[in-house]
Order: sequence, then structure tokens, then C-alpha cells
Amino acid sequence: MEQNNINVVYAADDNFIPVMGVSIVSLLKNNRDMSNINVTILATNVSELNKQKVNDLFNKYDRPLPRWIDATNIEDTLGQKVNQDRGSVSQYARIFLNDVYGEEVDRVLYLDCDTLIVDSIRNLWDIDLQGNTIAALKDSFSKYYRKNISLDQNDIMFNSGVMLIDMDKWRQNKVEEKVLNFIKEKNGNVQQGDQGVLNAVLSKQTLPISPSYNFATVFTDLSYDQMIKYRKPVNFYSEDEIIEAQQDLHIIHYTSHFFSPRPWQEGCTNKYLDLWLDYRKMTPWGNEKLDTVNNSFKKKKILDMYKKMPKMTLFLASIFQVYLRPFKNRVTYKRN
Repeated sequence: MEQNNINVVYAADDNFIPVMGVSIVSLLKNNRDMSNINVTILATNVSELNKQKVNDLFNKYDRPLPRWIDATNIEDTLGQKVNQDRGSVSQYARIFLNDVYGEEVDRVLYLDCDTLIVDSIRNLWDIDLQGNTIAALKDSFSKYYRKNISLDQNDIMFNSGVMLIDMDKWRQNKVEEKVLNFIKEKNGNVQQGDQGVLNAVLSKQTLPISPSYNFATVFTDLSYDQMIKYRKPVNFYSEDEIIEAQQDLHIIHYTSHFFSPRPWQEGCTNKYLDLWLDYRKMTPWGNEKLDTVNNSFKKKKILDMYKKMPKMTLFLASIFQVYLRPFKNRVTYKRN
């Protein structure tokens, strides 16, 4: 077993490499005492120039270069089209960990590219998984989303942006085989794409972690009461748990949110925007312009309405988020 090595894995295509670079800088900078961090990057069509820029970051912090692996294409593996729903098809690469790590590796930490590691990951890495396959953040979805991925209404739904994975359990429970079978059963159409599939297979094998290790945008863009009313999550964290996590942040996750662009996009209002931009300055992409967000006419009108009537807009958005969106997903996927 490689108990002395901390195995971290990212998955990215060329478009997301600059975002991943920010996460990597924060990981290396805030874990200087952990020289045994081994990073693997599951790459989809990443240019040699971008690979070199990322490698330069590791040289800067005097760390072993990352291991670049061509990501497994889920559609080639299944021989069918797979609905992405969120992100790009490259995100499915994290499912194929058996091809990436040998049996000597017993634990892996998966990180999304849009995470910022602001403190040590040691305590997260050392968590007792209590016989579970993964540890992850409980996500704020209503009970109606669970039915669409064959879960009971009180089952855990988790955010897959930060996952501590027991590779022995992953292999024993044949997670990858179950994932592929689930996608086939759904004819490639799964709510929330790769995250939805992972939830369907691993919900009952998940240990919830503190939000301090995956502090999502929804925790800062809205007050606790607003978030509960807007999302109506099942068996979710208490307000005290969220407050406590915010006072001891380790990983900030700049998740997508309807009312705010992402930090690499113009117009972002995230509470921790400046912190992300500070780390971006430490990367080779620090002087590049932020992306322009081209909102649809409909979204612009909704955003204008939110600025003028936030309570009413949030109430209407809640109806869509809690009830209409999962219903729309159910009808769409059945039709396909």
C-alpha cells in the first residue's frame, strides 16, 4: 500500500486547464509540508503548451511533475452518445480510476478544477471512511431529483467535486461496472451527467464530510434561510454546521450558481472572488482577460428582476429549482 503518498487526481480538457492551474497552485502553496503529494491529471485534448505551463507550476514549488494520462472517453467505451447535462464529457474520466491506479494505491482524493485549497488537506486525507467507498459533501437538492436517478427520497445526494475515495472498496464494489451499466440502462441520459451517475451508484456508500472541505457557492450567495427555501434539500447540514465550516475553510468550491458567474468570468460576485483572483495571478494565465458571459435575453431579464425584486424572484426560481426542473428532466429523459 502507498500509505505515505497522497494521491490527488484532476480531470480537465484544454479549456479548463487555466482554471485547474489556479487550484493546483493553491494545493501546492498551502500544503508545503506535504512533499508526498502525487498529482495525476486525466487530460482530454490538452495542448503541449498548456501541459508545460502546468508542469512549470510544479517546478516552481519544487514538487514532482504531475502524471498526465489521456482520459478515457466514456462514449468510445460505451459505443453510444452520453448526455453531458453539466460540464463536458471529460468529467466522466474520473469514473475510470481502475485504469489509472494499481492495487498498491488504496486511497485517492479527487478535486474539481474549480476548487481552491486554502488550507491543509491532511485532516481530510486522514478521515476514517467507516467502511464507505467515498466521503463527499451532501448536496442541496430536493427529494424530487432522487427519483430520476433511482434513489429513495431520503437517500444522500452528494457533490462530486471533492471525493475522498477508498480504492479497495471502489474495486470490490465494482463501481465502474455499475456506473457503465446504469448509463446503459438510461440510454446515456442521466440527470446531472457524471455526478448523477455517481450518486445513483454510491449514495448508500457515502460518508458526508464537513462543508469546510467543499464550501460551495450556494453557501455564500444566499443566506442559510434563503438557501433552504430556494433548494429545499433533504437531510441537509444545519446552519451552525455551515457557520462552523466557514470559520475553518480548507477547500472553497466555485460551483455554478444562477445569480452569479464563475470567478474566471466577468461579473462574478462570489464572496471569495478576490481570493481566487490572487491565486490566479500566481499562474501563467494571471494576466489574461476574464471570459465574457453571453447571457440569453431571458436570463438577463430574470437577473434584472432579481436585482429589483429579490424575494419574489427567489420564490419563483425555487419553484423551478425544486419542482419543475426535476420534472422536466424526468420527461426529457423518458422521451429520449
